[in-house]
Amino acid sequence: MNPTRVVVVSAGAGEPSSTRLLADRLAASVQAQRDSVVVETVDLREIAVDIAQSMIAGFPVGAADPAVKAVVESDAVIAATPVFNASYSGLFKSFFDIIDKNSFAGKPVLIAATGGSPRHSMVLDHAVRPMFSYLRAVVVPTGVYAASEDWAGTSGDTATLADRVDRAAGELVALLGGTRTTPSPVDDDEAGIANFARLLGESFHQPN
Repeated sequence: MNPTRVVVVSAGAGEPSSTRLLADRLAASVQAQRDSVVVETVDLREIAVDIAQSMIAGFPVGAADPAVKAVVESDAVIAATPVFNASYSGLFKSFFDIIDKNSFAGKPVLIAATGGSPRHSMVLDHAVRPMFSYLRAVVVPTGVYAASEDWAGTSGDTATLADRVDRAAGELVALLGGTRTTPSPVDDDEAGIANFARLLGESFHQPN
């Protein structure tokens, strides 16, 4: 059986990036729930200049070209963006703007977002989901949003976040078909989250 190719698109702008961490945890849960999954990650921060040049050229150029091909040839996509001004980031939108919209017809997509406040969670249903619906992708019912407090493990609920991650990953696995297995615990649970919160700092003022 050929492996299932899942491409993770992360638009995180920071280093370290909570957006990238969330995307990686979603990918790990998919791999835990389905055999023979090959994950490739496209970090948009690393190819931002090529994405901008592609917008001007009208077609993918430079490092944006293999990134676009990876998405087009994938069996499924995990798309994660930070929240900027109550919507997805410009970098996130620009990348998907340089991909032929017909490439997403029928493709399973899991959407995720990160932000400083829980109040921005509706960005998934108000902005990200409509974009992929326009592209005729099949978006899984559960979108995963993580606020700063979810990573800090203080007033947020890390257990609930882990549940949402596994539920959304399970929905993606179901769309891909095949046998679903019981998800194994993700390595970066409480200790990993605490360490990441320390790296980000207490204020979380920098874009993620």
